[in-house]
Amino acid sequence: MPGKRGIARYYAAMTDFELASPPPGFVDDPYPWYARLREEDPVHRFADGGVFLTRYADAVEVYRDSARASSDKKVEFRPKFGDSPLYEHHTTSLVFNDPPLHTRVRRLIMGALDQRAIARMEPDVVRLVDALLERIAELREFDFIAEFAAKIPVEVIGNLLAVPHADRGPLRGWSLAILGALEPAPTPEMLERGNRAVREFLAYLEALVAERRRHPGDPATDVLTRLVQGEADGERLAERELYHQCIFLLNAGHETTTNLLGNGLWLLLEHPQELARLAAEPSLLATAIEEMLRYEGPIQLNNRRLVAPMEVGGTRLEAGTSITIGIGAANRDPRQFPEPERFDVGRRPNRHLAFGHGDHACSGMNVARMEARVAFSRLLARFPRIALAGEPERDPRIRFRGFRRLPVRVGR
Repeated sequence: MPGKRGIARYYAAMTDFELASPPPGFVDDPYPWYARLREEDPVHRFADGGVFLTRYADAVEVYRDSARASSDKKVEFRPKFGDSPLYEHHTTSLVFNDPPLHTRVRRLIMGALDQRAIARMEPDVVRLVDALLERIAELREFDFIAEFAAKIPVEVIGNLLAVPHADRGPLRGWSLAILGALEPAPTPEMLERGNRAVREFLAYLEALVAERRRHPGDPATDVLTRLVQGEADGERLAERELYHQCIFLLNAGHETTTNLLGNGLWLLLEHPQELARLAAEPSLLATAIEEMLRYEGPIQLNNRRLVAPMEVGGTRLEAGTSITIGIGAANRDPRQFPEPERFDVGRRPNRHLAFGHGDHACSGMNVARMEARVAFSRLLARFPRIALAGEPERDPRIRFRGFRRLPVRVGR
């Protein structure tokens, strides 16, 4: 984080602010820049004509207006990805589409992620977390991301798709490479890694789907069988659509939960009074998780493209305008959240936007919440003493906010 003079220098030129080339210190702590934009330039215009929204009310307005604010990324991603595997994936997956594809796929997926399905998953998540904690008890000092936070969602999504345990090794690497290409300014190396990951993942899924067609699972618990067999509006998913929804499920479920767990523990360690409060009042865990999501959201940015003119925050935006929604900025808007810079494990109400809003709200958000509830409840009960054991290493991406490494020490 730069000193006050450095911040002031950049503040003086907020009209030049670009996510594609953020100022020094932004990756570590973007919130001072978000705060200044919220107050002085809430509908900030980028050099390419797109806009960046930092106020909560403006973000919600765009999320709600799916008729004018499209999630389809074909126009935006063609110059970025060209005719590539990344382009095919990111323009086919659920999250970057409008109806009718979005409606069909979401209906199929949500049927396997309702509250009854989540209740069926929970015992397996408890067993997984307890096994990881046994390993942690032997290590005492370890990287929280590698040994705990990243392993839980990969196993949960692997179970949902019934991916054989022996095949799960590459899943996290594929996910990181594919999502890394969504950064505002991906390097050629990032694009090459992402395209290679899509190709390898598709090749694996061809064999997995063929095997599932021969030997279907229970569609109530096996999401892949549900996608293979399911029909919505009388139409099945095309083969490539099916593959890309599987990739999307891994990416969405892995990234959000890994970052939630890593950011959440870091926040508790940075705010020991709130950690002590949570330990004394375990009933606050649900609100604590919502506050983790608000205060250090796993996903900081989202995007829409206007297909019709729209007025946002008093500014008329023409059709074709690309909109970047500043989720992290909106979640600290004082117009919505009293004392937004205060981390409060008991905060109510807490209508954060960490999982989006409206028709495109994250389909797996309650799975992520369940994973976090099980993980934190059992971690804090097993190890009442937790401390940093070294300097955390933050992931330098700005769309996804989390840590590469979070070294910690545990004790009883």
